[in-house]
Amino acid sequence: MSAGDYYDTLGVPRSADDKEIKKAYRNLARKYHPDVCKDPGAEEKFKEINEAYSVLTDDQKKAQYDNMGHETFTNASKGSYSGAGGQSNGDFHTDFSGFGDIFDFFGGGGQRRAGPQPGADLLMRIQIRLEDAVAGMDREIEVMHSEPCASCSGSGSETKRMNVCPRCGGSGQMRQATNSPFGQFVRMSTCTQCGGKGKIPEKTCKECHGSGHTRVKRKVSVHIPAGIDSGMRLRMEGYGEAGDYGAANGNLFLEVHVQPHNRFVRSGDNLETFIEISPAQAILGTTTEIETIDKRHIDLKIPAGIQFGTALKLGGEGVKRRGKHGDLLVRVKIVTPKSLSGEQKELYQKIAELEGSPSGGSGFFSGIMGKKKPKK
Repeated sequence: MSAGDYYDTLGVPRSADDKEIKKAYRNLARKYHPDVCKDPGAEEKFKEINEAYSVLTDDQKKAQYDNMGHETFTNASKGSYSGAGGQSNGDFHTDFSGFGDIFDFFGGGGQRRAGPQPGADLLMRIQIRLEDAVAGMDREIEVMHSEPCASCSGSGSETKRMNVCPRCGGSGQMRQATNSPFGQFVRMSTCTQCGGKGKIPEKTCKECHGSGHTRVKRKVSVHIPAGIDSGMRLRMEGYGEAGDYGAANGNLFLEVHVQPHNRFVRSGDNLETFIEISPAQAILGTTTEIETIDKRHIDLKIPAGIQFGTALKLGGEGVKRRGKHGDLLVRVKIVTPKSLSGEQKELYQKIAELEGSPSGGSGFFSGIMGKKKPKK
C-alpha cells in the first residue's frame, strides 16, 4: 500500500474541505478503476486512492491522521497473533466505504451484493496509563472472535467442496413477482437456503454445523504509538469477525482511554505537574529536583520572588508526537507552615517588623503570623 501522504495521493492540499476531497476522489476513481483503466498498476493505484479517501472523509480518522502523521497512523494498525490462526499481516487493506459515491458511474446499485460477505468489525475499549500514552508501548490483548473452522477450512463442508445452491441457482437472491393494478413488481430477497452465498456445502461440517466459523479467544500484540490520547481508535486489519468462505475478515477497532495520573495532567502535547515550596524559598529562590513522567530526575531552578501559581517550563519533557516533544509545565504552590518553632516565629516576627508592620496588620507575612492581640 502507498507509503506517501494521503493528501498527495488525492492531489489535494491539507486545507481541502470535504467537497474538494470527494471531487478529487471521484475523478481519480473513474480514471484508475480496474474496469476502465487497463494500465499496469492501475488496480494498486485505485486501492491507494480509496484508502486515502476512506481516511480523509471520516472526521475521526482524519483528525487522528492529521495529529499522528502518516507513518504513525498507518503503523498503529499493525499487530500480530501470539498463537495459531493469525493469518493477517496487520497492514492496511482497501476500505471500500466510499465506493458508493461512484456506483452511478459504473452502473452499480444500492442493493446488498450477493455472494460471500466480509466479516463484521469489532470494537474494544482498552485502558492505558498516561506514561504509556506518552512513551508508546506494545501490549497483548485477548480478543474473542470468530475464525474459519479448522476442520473445513472455513468452507462449512466436510469435504471442502461446495455445490451451487439449487434454490437460487447460485445468485444468492430469490425473486418474487407480485401483480398489482399498477403492473408487476419484482421483489428481491436473500436466498433462505444458502444465506446469500450462492453455494451450499457438499457435506455439512460436523464441527461448525456448516457455518464455517468457530468462536475462539486469541492473544493479539498491539503497538500503541506515542502521543495517543483518549478517544482515539487503532485499527487492526483482519482481526474482526471471520467473513464468509472466500471473503475477507472484518477489522478490530481499539478505542483508547487514558487513565488519570496522580501527578501529571495532559494538555495537548504538554504535561503539567506541581511542586510545593515554603514562603522563604519563594522569596529567596531555590533549586529543587523534579521527577519526570519517565522517572528521570531534573534540577529545576526557582527564581527569587516567584508568585503562587507561576508555571515554570521544562522544554521537551512533555508528550512526544509526530517526532516533536511538548513541554513539562511545573506549577508552583507556596505552602504556609501550620506550626512554627520559637526561633522560626521570632524570625518571621522580625521580618514583619522590617516590613513596617509590627502589628502584623498589612505586611506580606500578616497572613502567616496573624494579628497581634492588643495588650489589656
